[in-house]
Amino acid sequence: MSEDRSYESEEKSWLDKITHLFSSEPKTRDDVLDVLKVAQSNEIIDGDAMTIIEGAMQVSEMQVREVMVPRTQMTVIKAGQPLSEVLPQIIKASHSRYPVIGETTDEILGILLAKDLLPQILQQDAEDFDIKPLLRPATAVPESKRLNVLLREFRENRNHMAIVIDEYGGVGGLVTIEDVLEEIVGEIEDEHDVGGDTFIKKLADNDYIVKALTPIEEFNETFNTGFSDEEFDTIGGIILQQFGHLPRRNEIATVDGFQFKVLNADSRQVHLLRMSTIGEK
Repeated sequence: MSEDRSYESEEKSWLDKITHLFSSEPKTRDDVLDVLKVAQSNEIIDGDAMTIIEGAMQVSEMQVREVMVPRTQMTVIKAGQPLSEVLPQIIKASHSRYPVIGETTDEILGILLAKDLLPQILQQDAEDFDIKPLLRPATAVPESKRLNVLLREFRENRNHMAIVIDEYGGVGGLVTIEDVLEEIVGEIEDEHDVGGDTFIKKLADNDYIVKALTPIEEFNETFNTGFSDEEFDTIGGIILQQFGHLPRRNEIATVDGFQFKVLNADSRQVHLLRMSTIGEK
């Protein structure tokens, strides 16, 4: 009898809540999210759909500076480099687009698509290689541009990369359409991302992608750390303990001199982290 009453009480609770929410039009984003969370708890929408909806709502509040690749981590090609130097650089980075610069990083001449180099490889006279005729125009955006506006511009212009300009007029970094989409749907893995049995991927010095399921023993061996595995088996467990709640994307936690940014999480668990060491660039 008591169990029936408990069930009826719980059912009445969520019914009262959703009735209250719909008694007037939602006035804030939190009101909308409350409605959606009730729908999720009653299996009207699943966790993946909820994550995408939350991501789409979040994008309109975010700026380019929050997702851009910083200037220090950009892979650029110098206009005067011979083809014999450009090709190994592209093969190593495995990107599809590259900013091409003049004398300095602030002098962006254009964007090179890796596929545009294929005809050059077949030419016999590679010493006469000139990269400039291959360049596509570079689009520049300010650090403060909202991500939803940038995404619309990417779609309208069929563009995939933009150079980010800082408040002083210099190059602050770059941003791609993938960077924006990942804020909506989560980390988009391709053949060059962390996959299979690989738990840790180095992006640059002091910049790593780390799966939350990385065994603590492997993390300790890779970074010469001493995290205890008595209470948790994975680095994700330690991060969740530090947060004290299930974090959303872009939340940041600091543990023993390491900064962890949540890249991919859903309503149940954290999946992917970006890690760097505090105090290093």
